[in-house]
This record gives sequence, structure tokens and C-alpha cells, in this order.
Amino acid sequence: MRKISLSLLASVVGAGLLAGAAQAETLNIATVNNGDMIIMQKLSPIWEKETGNTINWIVLEENVLRERLTTDIATKGGQFDILTIGGYEAPIWGKQGWLTPVDDFGDAYDYADLLEPIKNGLTVDGKLYAVPFYTESSFTLYRKDLFEAAGLSMPEQPTYEQIKEFAAKLTDKSKQQYGICLRGKPGWGENMAFIGTMVNTYGGRWFDTDWKPQINSEPWKKAVTDYVALLTNYGPPGATANGFNENQTLFATGRCAMWIDATSAAGRVFDPKQSQVADKIAFARAPVAVTPNGASWSWSWDLAIPATSTKVDAAKSFLKWATSKEYVKLVGESEGWVAVPPGTRKSTYALPEYQKAAPFAATVLDAIMSADPSKPTKDPVPYTGVQFVAIPEFQAIGTFVGQQISSALSGQQTVDAALEASQAQVEGDMKAAGYGN
Repeated sequence: MRKISLSLLASVVGAGLLAGAAQAETLNIATVNNGDMIIMQKLSPIWEKETGNTINWIVLEENVLRERLTTDIATKGGQFDILTIGGYEAPIWGKQGWLTPVDDFGDAYDYADLLEPIKNGLTVDGKLYAVPFYTESSFTLYRKDLFEAAGLSMPEQPTYEQIKEFAAKLTDKSKQQYGICLRGKPGWGENMAFIGTMVNTYGGRWFDTDWKPQINSEPWKKAVTDYVALLTNYGPPGATANGFNENQTLFATGRCAMWIDATSAAGRVFDPKQSQVADKIAFARAPVAVTPNGASWSWSWDLAIPATSTKVDAAKSFLKWATSKEYVKLVGESEGWVAVPPGTRKSTYALPEYQKAAPFAATVLDAIMSADPSKPTKDPVPYTGVQFVAIPEFQAIGTFVGQQISSALSGQQTVDAALEASQAQVEGDMKAAGYGN
């Protein structure tokens, strides 16, 4: 761990304090096993020491986390004091009254410094129900050395036709070098996060303006057929087990020539401490097909307090600390500036240290700010959300469709059969939920 200045340490721990803390508490915090959260866990003893509180960490794989938290929040189980949730859940759960508002951290917190689109997405009826820990869009990471050796040039924004050509030329399975790595693990926030953007840019949509599912439409068939072909022909074996973390490992160890995924990965794959190819990679925008709408996703990982928590003051103290300007600087000085949580605060992108360490910073910020959840598709839709549909039913719907497509990827059924099964299931789900009646 790098040496941290005493003045910075003092300001960071001070940012976590709320006046008049009554007694020491033990907080149950549920979070995902992503790199930024692992750093938060590593640095949290600073907050514990200053406040006298302790943290019981429940660190879970992404799909498991979502299942546990959804069950607990809906049944008012009260197992957790702090939740790591996404930009999908926060407004829905906030509207249901399941979350405690978090807009009272004081002037020093500087809410105006939070990126406006992200803050707005976590706000319902003027109340903020979660604070962003890190935010991401999606883009294309690639091995510039392999491209140069093959005489290829990556455009600023490739098309999927170009991606297919590049993947074919850069695959050498005898060297365990795969042309492309993509999410194959089923789940609405795993494979469907990527596939959703692919469907969007191929001209597809989840529902028409009458909420009729469109999953067996031609744009869906074309997008999913290309997705399955890419991974089958040019991807690593066992792709149905690979989510964000698994693909990040594959890319960082030199197995993937290209990887289309979250911009939040940049801080780790550009970090020589975590990546064997840190000096050999470059980036481009997410690929497009027939429309730019919805080609790159919009996502935030956020910290929230369930309404069932009896330790709200201590929980707010931690949220204030972990999402503050001072925390960003703490991560920069202790873990390296390339590792700071991206996409939440304007001030992060003004830091000279971050600009120097993160050549991708401006591209990432532009991708985050340009993703438009209100216009995610070529044709009109009755919903918002780029790689998800902002309705409570989507979690189950997206996961079912993700399982069907994963089955097609593994060769257990055809793409057409997977999409027909998905269409039938979602039609029934939406009718039962009262949409379009």
C-alpha cells in the first residue's frame, strides 16, 4: 500500500462522520465482488477506526447478490443495513418506499458534483434514494499489438461487421488467443446487459408501444445469431460461464484480442499490477449496426439504505464517506490513480493525477454522458433504460431470456427456438402483469 498523507487521511475519515453518533454499530453491507468494491472493503477499516463502528461484509457474485437483495427488500427481511444496487433497482425500490432517502449529507458532500444523468436516475419525486459508487457505459477494448501485427486498424467506432472480420483474423486457438470475449453467463445483468445493446443497435426493441414483446422479431434474430456465431467461432471455450469478472481475467491475461464490456474495466486492465497486457491495449466506442441508439449501455452501481435498517445514522455515515471526493483521492493515493471509482463525480475528471494515469478518462466520461436511457432504440418504445427495461417485471423476464440465449450458445437449442420460447414466456408474463390490457 502506498504512503498516504496524514492530511488526506484526516479529511477522508472526517468526511465519513455525522455529528453526535450515539453508539458503535455493526453494519451488514451486501456488495458485489467487483474490483472497486473490493477496494472499498480494503479501505473501510479507516472509517471503522474513526467512527467506532464495524462492518460485516457480505460479498456475493452478481446474480446471487441481486437474488438475495430482491428477496430481502420485497419481504422486508431486514438482513442488511447497506445495499449495493444498480440504476435499475434504485428508482423502482425508492418509489415502493423500500429505501431511505439519502439527500441529507450536507453541503460538504457537494451533491452538485455528482454527474447529472446518474443522479437523476436515482431520484424519484425529488428524493434521492441511492448515491453512486461507480458508473459505467460500455466500449470496445482491444489489443493494439495484435491489430498492428495483423495489419488491422480499429476505427473510433467499429461496426459489428468489422468486429466479425477482426475476430476471425485474430483468433489463434492453438495459442489460446481468442478473437473476442463477450458475456455468456445468463442473467438480466450479465449476458443480457451486452445482448440488450446489440439488439438495440441492430434495430430491435423489447416491446412495441403497446407493450407487445418483440423478441422473435428479425432484429433480435439477426443480433443473437451474430452473437452466438462470434462466441462459437472466435470466443473462448465455456463462454456460458463467463460474466464480467471472468472475461476481465481472460482479457488481462492476454487471451482476448477484443472485449466489449463495461468502461469500468479500464482502470483494472490498464493497471500493470492487475493486467499482463496493460501496455498493449487501446479502446474504441461500442460497436454499431443499423442505428447508434442504445449501442452502449448506461449503468451505475450505487449504495442505498433499506427502509428496514435500524442503524440509519451509521449507514448514512458510511455512504457519505465511501462516495465522497475525499474517498476518490484516498483510492488514488493508496491504490493508484488509475483505480479510482469512475463516472460519479465531475471533480474526479478534473484531477490532474487521474487525467495523467487514465488515458481512457475522457472517452469513458463521454460514453457515460451520451448514453440516453430515454431513447434507447430506433423505433419508439414505452419504456426507459438502455440494457434493461425500467419495470419491476424485467428482472425475471430478462433472466429467463438470458437463460434461453445461453442455451442456444451452448448448442442445446437453436437461436430461433430460444427466441420463440422467450417470446411466448414474456407474452404470458406481461399479460399476467396487466400490460397492454
